[in-house]
Amino acid sequence: MSPLSNDPGIATTNDRPVYVVGGGPGGLAAAAALRARGVRAVVLEKSDRVGASWRNHYDRLRLHTTRALSGLPGLKMPRSFGRWVSRDNVVRYLEKYVEHHELEIVTGVEVSRIEPAADGGPGWTLHATGGRVLTGSAVVVATGFNHTPRLPEWPGADAYPGTLVHAASYRNAEPYAGRDVLVVGVGNTGAEIAVDLVEGGASRVRLAVRTAPYILRRSTAGWPSQRTGILVRRLPVGLVDRAGDVVCRVSVPDLTEHGLPRPTAGLYSRVKQGAIPVQDVGLIAAIQAGRVEPVAALESFDPESGEAVLADGTRLAPDAVVAATGYRRALEDLVGHLDVLDARGRPTVHGAATAPKAPGLHFTGFTNPISGMFREMAMDADRIARAVSRGLATRSRGGS
Repeated sequence: MSPLSNDPGIATTNDRPVYVVGGGPGGLAAAAALRARGVRAVVLEKSDRVGASWRNHYDRLRLHTTRALSGLPGLKMPRSFGRWVSRDNVVRYLEKYVEHHELEIVTGVEVSRIEPAADGGPGWTLHATGGRVLTGSAVVVATGFNHTPRLPEWPGADAYPGTLVHAASYRNAEPYAGRDVLVVGVGNTGAEIAVDLVEGGASRVRLAVRTAPYILRRSTAGWPSQRTGILVRRLPVGLVDRAGDVVCRVSVPDLTEHGLPRPTAGLYSRVKQGAIPVQDVGLIAAIQAGRVEPVAALESFDPESGEAVLADGTRLAPDAVVAATGYRRALEDLVGHLDVLDARGRPTVHGAATAPKAPGLHFTGFTNPISGMFREMAMDADRIARAVSRGLATRSRGGS
């Protein structure tokens, strides 16, 4: 198993493997790619099992990328999973991936801070739960794109008498049957939860929208939108914006009369800013049928009545509010002191690249490209493994 085991009495190690922080798909892919190159990698996972984030997603979630283009290095996803892989099958795949590659996993260990090696030499020191102080030859940070739920501090929220939860706590529509629900946020999560609520028996579902999203068909005539994303990813932003606008106008009906106007900013320009198009899994039909009602953005709650106050002045009194308002990467405590994050708290480098003052410190899984996150993490894993392997070889020659 692991050089550390799960025994909190083991506080240090002089063995210097590559430590991978996070046991999700990005971390497991990196560990497998490193192992394939003969580099020892130890995955440190804070929960009791790998794939914790996927286990906690809502029940109906499926990959919006195809099974054939979502496998990690060294193991394809089984055909029996179907074209659009379910949450539970993603978890099964990750468990099988660990077994297939015989990965070294340490669960129940959360890394709180990463610093340069204490002895002044190459490598990194990791401070973790149980008083552990670990030294690795390199580190791959793979703590996840959806790490810490971001719940806006809406004025007057304390006065709201209904149920207010972040989408991270939403599992299915059962608790909301017969209730009036306001879903805040129209990314993929908000759109899918709104549809789930409608199909699960909520009495009324409204969707608070700040910026009209681009909505794409997940597949058109058998051609998945992911493949288009792969083809256009390297093209000029302006060109893709124009092409994307044409595709959306041809394939997606105008929902303006239903309260959701067409977006104005370019599709790829929005992607570059971090806004991924919404994959349609029933939202268009639900809006057309009046079962999901787009409304203005939620601004606050009335401190006296507890009513939800929207940007256009409308007041609502929903029984529940589900905030699909995104996540923070939450990397500041871990690596914020190393000058490797930008003003928004995202890594300034990714994949094989490392920051000038942080050689051997890699990041994976912190982008959300239109070509597919699993595919990106798979490519990152191979690039990271090559870079780490070269770095260790160079270091070894220098010391011989």
